[in-house]
Amino acid sequence: MTKKITKIMAQKRSGRYNVYLDDKYAFPISESVMIKFSVFKGMEVDDALAAEMIAADDISKAYTRALDYLSHQLRTEKEVHDKLRDEEISEDVITATMAHLRELRLLSDEQYAAAYVRTAKRTSDKGPRVIRQKLRQKGVGEQLIDDALAGQFSTDDRLENATELAKKLAKRYHNQAFKTMQQKVRQGLMTKGFDNEIVTAAIDAIDLEPDVDEQWDALVTQGERLWRRNRNYAFSERCLRTKRNLYQKGFLMEDINRFIDEQVADE
Repeated sequence: MTKKITKIMAQKRSGRYNVYLDDKYAFPISESVMIKFSVFKGMEVDDALAAEMIAADDISKAYTRALDYLSHQLRTEKEVHDKLRDEEISEDVITATMAHLRELRLLSDEQYAAAYVRTAKRTSDKGPRVIRQKLRQKGVGEQLIDDALAGQFSTDDRLENATELAKKLAKRYHNQAFKTMQQKVRQGLMTKGFDNEIVTAAIDAIDLEPDVDEQWDALVTQGERLWRRNRNYAFSERCLRTKRNLYQKGFLMEDINRFIDEQVADE
């Protein structure tokens, strides 16, 4: 059945129009759809053409929403797909919209992965393993992640970043027993996503050495706290528990015995 477009009325929203067929409201369309189908007053429209226009307008609306979402920052295909799905857009329309975005090179997981790795390398202390995990969560494929890491985060870059992080961690834990500080630096580097080889090289690069005075001050600070905590035990048990606690914290037994001897002398 063919009908005639009798009126095209602009909506309050810029770029949107209401189409009337035989003086009755029929459907809304965007300016891009009007141009695509060369819509004009007096144009004859059958049911098939009307359905085609409506479908094109659905894609146009989805495309506009996707562009708005992409205007703030780069997004992965999964993020855009999920956003459109949350807008209750049908899967067919999402598929067509995503294809159009790819054609225009507005959506590329390859570009996203490269940019993400490049930014993470420059602005964060994350290592490759954590970066990989973040990209996986965003729906980026393994091969694209591999390519981005290989192209944007060289071994030298990883060692440089890991070494800087190792320095910060060593400073943060300098008041711990030296052995404990070493363990926490290594653990911190591993947690941030650096592999064992890079972690070892970074720790070697900062050349950690125990500061005798700092180690003694740290032992005294923690030892006095433990000595007070164990004050309700018999004296010998108090000494034993304090020794064991300090040893578990990584302090040297020689220094621990010296501390205990000083406490005994003060009693």
